[in-house]
Amino acid sequence: MSSVPFHALLPRAERAGIYHMPFAADLALEEAAESLDYPMYRINLSKVTDKDGFLAAVGTSLGFPDWYGHNWDALADCLTDLSWMAADGYVIVLDHADAFASANPTDFATALSIFQDAADTWREDGIPFWTLVGTASDGAAWLRDLE
Repeated sequence: MSSVPFHALLPRAERAGIYHMPFAADLALEEAAESLDYPMYRINLSKVTDKDGFLAAVGTSLGFPDWYGHNWDALADCLTDLSWMAADGYVIVLDHADAFASANPTDFATALSIFQDAADTWREDGIPFWTLVGTASDGAAWLRDLE
């Protein structure tokens, strides 16, 4: 996909949610997010294999406030607030998610469910909240393709 389709797709809150990170689309996606003035956050999960590591990586990368409790409920609260980085839309890339998905598939599914719930909540306000998951394996074959 070129940046033109991403530029047209990203503002569509009704389509926002959890998707595979499109192969070789980093630059086009980044350009589209930038042109729309949506912050794009890349969370490197290459060394994450458990819930605690995931929660720490997300909290650090998204600059969660001091009150962030490093648990699933606190993650949900922060993802549906984001008042410290208010925007008209959000793009979050969970890069290199394979190790976490393989080591703890239940926690990985829980994490993605929380991100999907956040997208659903933001959708009610017409704000697109995209989460793109970068994996090299078939461990998350159930994820939809972004097209």
